[in-house]
Amino acid sequence: MLSETLLNNKSDLIRLLQITDTHLFAPEDGALLGIPTLYSFQSVVEQVQLLTPDFDAILATGDISQDHTVQSYQHFVNGIKPLKKPCYWLPGNHDYKPSMGGVLPSPQIKSSEHVLIGLNWQLIILDSQVVGVPHGFLSIEQLDLLDNALSLNPDRHSLILLHHHPLPAGSAWLDQHKLKDNEHLWSIIAKHTNVRGVVCGHIHQELDLMINGVRLLATPSTCVQFLPDSDDFALDSQSPGWRILNLLPNGDIDTEVHRLAHSDFSADADAGGY
Repeated sequence: MLSETLLNNKSDLIRLLQITDTHLFAPEDGALLGIPTLYSFQSVVEQVQLLTPDFDAILATGDISQDHTVQSYQHFVNGIKPLKKPCYWLPGNHDYKPSMGGVLPSPQIKSSEHVLIGLNWQLIILDSQVVGVPHGFLSIEQLDLLDNALSLNPDRHSLILLHHHPLPAGSAWLDQHKLKDNEHLWSIIAKHTNVRGVVCGHIHQELDLMINGVRLLATPSTCVQFLPDSDDFALDSQSPGWRILNLLPNGDIDTEVHRLAHSDFSADADAGGY
């Protein structure tokens, strides 16, 4: 288990920025469903600098690349630099791990699986990718990583990160690509009393549910948005977004989704899929 400690000496409050599903290409003008993904990502970074300059770390929850190229990951490395804080990333179904590794080591990008953050919290970072298919799955090794981290630090509030949504989101076309056999994840969570939240990407929309005392959160993409509660593929007209998470000393999570105001990024309304 690749572990590290990120100390926050300012206060007991931990503030995290979640950026997800950037879907970057090697060409700077590469577009997904009509949205130039590098430019929408850069616009999100600029707005974060203006609205939330004070935070402790960045969570990049997968689908960083759309075309598997090393250059697309280099665009992410370069694009995240202005935010200056450490960034913990994990692979999504569109990612290509050899190319992700091709831009490392990076002073800012971290590949840790387990992070002790501040005095009261830990992050457990899981890989739910199944190569070549859109759905997710957690291997025995990933489940053991989770179980061990929760057992070793029972007094720390825990935030679990993965790409795929581990429960249905309410859209049939997306839910067929959720985390398969997710009952294994939830059975491990049920064994422990220190899990406060599960954070994912993948569904390109906001989700905020409470499941047996555990907060399940998904976050809009920095590019294309999918329409919630749609059985068939459908795009949403909302702007690209990101999430701020405030992790409180008592284990509560105070969180808010932000979106670009006056966005010029509109997806192709006639698209039938991607």
